[in-house]
Amino acid sequence: MTNTPHPADTAQHRDIPFYHPVANEVEIFERAFRLKLPLLLKGPTGCGKTRFVAHMAARLGLDLHTVACHDDLTAADLTGRYLLKGGETVWVDGPLTRAVRTGGIAYLDEVVEARKDVTVVLHPLTDDRRILPLERIGETLQAPDDFMLVVSYNPGYQNVLKNLKPSTRQRFLAIDFDYPPADVETAIVAHEAGLDEAVAATLVRLGHKLRALKDHDLEEGASTRLLIHCGRLAADGMDLAEAVQAALVEPLSDDEDVKAGLREAVEALIG
Repeated sequence: MTNTPHPADTAQHRDIPFYHPVANEVEIFERAFRLKLPLLLKGPTGCGKTRFVAHMAARLGLDLHTVACHDDLTAADLTGRYLLKGGETVWVDGPLTRAVRTGGIAYLDEVVEARKDVTVVLHPLTDDRRILPLERIGETLQAPDDFMLVVSYNPGYQNVLKNLKPSTRQRFLAIDFDYPPADVETAIVAHEAGLDEAVAATLVRLGHKLRALKDHDLEEGASTRLLIHCGRLAADGMDLAEAVQAALVEPLSDDEDVKAGLREAVEALIG
């Protein structure tokens, strides 16, 4: 008898976004999916949360429905609304409804940025019912076995007015992300940027130095994403100092005094 391979076992045969595991996050994600449990990813901007979800969706062979949450995002944007099409009013599913109907991962990135009615819509999907009530069309959807809800946010950036309530957080399993250890981050930057590891290591050391300025001169430290952008510029032939200016200094601050301090830190490390 031939056993059907688990999707993860055939991962090497698909185009899976690169992701370098740091701890047991892959195992937790796979178990959460198998046990039909929702998952919360916490961590700073640009540390790999979204890439991790894309990696896991491909690894498990699941469709990925991503929503970038923002201040104006409402529950109706997720579930759907009536729209005028060809002179006729028709119901159009939102991305969350499509994911519940067809299966796959519904990923709400920076969920606390959305309006408060969004979390109310999510609650029935995060308990044993796994349902999505669509009151406007009188339908209640039962999530299929291959549906998974994943949300993320940056707790270090949010203020007290924009945070997940304990009653919502406790509906999820959670993984706490941070920037990778230096050796892992160096490997990531080198791989993603197509960069020599020695240069990648220099960028990572610079990133660690700039992160030390968070909460002093900077609201956010240099993300792994920015280090990769910088590495791509350098790999494309740009002078490293110019690449750092464009990919790290300018994105991190608009304040001229702060940028001058960042340039001093850069010159001390790379000349």
